[in-house]
Amino acid sequence: MQNIRNIAIIAHVDHGKTTLVDEIIRQAKLFRENQEMHTCFLDSNELERERGITILAKNISVNYRDTKINIIDTPGHSDFGGQVERVLNMADGVLLLVDSAEGPLPQTRFVLDKALKLKLRPIVIINKIDRPDARPQEVLNAVYDLFIDLDATEEQLEFPVLYASGRDGWATTDLENGARDSILPLMDAIIDHIPPPPFNEGPAQIQITTLDYNDYVGRIGIGRVHRGTLSLDKPLCQVKRDGQTFQTSIKQLFVFEGISRKEVREVPCGDLCALVGVEHIDIGDTIADAAAPEALPPISIDEPTLSMMFRVNDSPFFGQEGKFISSRHIRERLLKEAERDVALRVEEGESDSFKVSGRGVLHLAILIETMRREGYELTITKPHVIIKEIDGVKNEPIEELTVDVDGSAAGKVIEIVGLRRGEMMKMEQHGSRQLLEFMIPTRGIIGLRSKVMTATAGEAIISHRFDHYEPMKGDVPSRTNGVMVSMGRGKAEAYAIDALQLRGTFFIDPGVETYEGMIVGSHCTDDDLEVNLQKAKKLTNMRAAGSDRNLKIAPAAKLSLEEALEYIEDDEYVEVTPLNIRLRKKYLTSLERRRIRGKMLKAEGAAE
Repeated sequence: MQNIRNIAIIAHVDHGKTTLVDEIIRQAKLFRENQEMHTCFLDSNELERERGITILAKNISVNYRDTKINIIDTPGHSDFGGQVERVLNMADGVLLLVDSAEGPLPQTRFVLDKALKLKLRPIVIINKIDRPDARPQEVLNAVYDLFIDLDATEEQLEFPVLYASGRDGWATTDLENGARDSILPLMDAIIDHIPPPPFNEGPAQIQITTLDYNDYVGRIGIGRVHRGTLSLDKPLCQVKRDGQTFQTSIKQLFVFEGISRKEVREVPCGDLCALVGVEHIDIGDTIADAAAPEALPPISIDEPTLSMMFRVNDSPFFGQEGKFISSRHIRERLLKEAERDVALRVEEGESDSFKVSGRGVLHLAILIETMRREGYELTITKPHVIIKEIDGVKNEPIEELTVDVDGSAAGKVIEIVGLRRGEMMKMEQHGSRQLLEFMIPTRGIIGLRSKVMTATAGEAIISHRFDHYEPMKGDVPSRTNGVMVSMGRGKAEAYAIDALQLRGTFFIDPGVETYEGMIVGSHCTDDDLEVNLQKAKKLTNMRAAGSDRNLKIAPAAKLSLEEALEYIEDDEYVEVTPLNIRLRKKYLTSLERRRIRGKMLKAEGAAE
């Protein structure tokens, strides 16, 4: 039987997981000498490459010392924690990467907690040793503290430590005198310290932990054989999460070989494989021997903390840019995504709307961006936190927030977070920078990033993760500025924008098509201002040297999708199309908005 090791690489975002996998691929010579390999090779998704983050967990295999090592690369953002929780079920050990300067951060704690609960054996890698502000010994002490804090067993506490520079392609067990020329000490540590998967004899059993999709064969289920040998020749059955059992057959079986997949007839216990041909396969399903249809325990996933309403686009520009515009299209796409992403919940609302719940703004923004690129048009409401009622008291999600900032700007950050009901738990000095830790309601996180970035001149490094539920903390201040709303439909004139620049900041450039009710900028005061952007300069036959002033228009403040979602209020929508991201009022005409405002004031007066 083949010798196998299954290992997942876990770490906080930007601590170098994918770069380390690149070096393993390069030094294991999975590419020919004359083949070109781009950086962050496993981040193959277009959005992953643009943003420089890992969104989907992926795996490769490497053969070393007559052992097949399956390596699973996982996302670092807490919004994609659902991916990490699932794939850890396929591993027997974890490589915990920690930045040699930043040390353990919130997501390090989150992923390590999941790994320790699953009784996985850890190997700690202090990465980025070549950083000028590296402090490996202090970071290692912090890692030990974290393990003790998370109730690690004696066996887990005796973890091997390696020092590495993923970018330069070396790892060593001896920081002072070790050779810095190869990643092979890491491969040796994996084989020596990570146990092989247990060989469980009996009828075949595999649980699906990840889904892939192919236009020709449909869904592909990926998982690990937990018991017996999975074979194409034996009759099998599919056990769903709700206990329903169906007879099934596998058309093709693949194992991971290098960066590709190799078709096989059977897969031994403990190896990872991909199954083709099982209808309606879902994450958490068990494929078992037809003679013994036993389900494996369901994969537990943390609950979502944020929700948004996805609606049909009903703006005046409806249907001009997208291919999929009806509620039927949006419904099918969201249900398909919910099957693929177990951390996502989709519920049907009233009047062509869908309540979509996820782990955070980034989690849902990636879904919206993917749909936009596929040709969908939709409008999105402001994100709302999911409130739970515990013992008759309303509870809201609380997050652990970490801000790494220059010492001179720490006071501004503490003030901003304090206004949003954040409580400071810890403050550490690292050279000229300060590491601040807070507990803050999820409501306070929405829109916080842009404010902190502005206050610190873009110097802050912000990360957060869900921690627990607590009774409601009271009001969190929302946006303090009103908006500028277009009065009519047509192209925005440079002359009109120039005249209105003192009233606020514009989100659009001259020449952009606008419609009545579209938000075109941020007003300098707290009330909304209706503006006429279609007003052009009247031309006359008279000209004088000083009568024409040059138009000096400041560049538009273009909002990204996440910034737009965090910017809007309850009476506003984000309109998303394949070519544009626009902000608009819920009620487009000023008459409708006045009428609704009047009704609200009357209701408030009656309540008092």
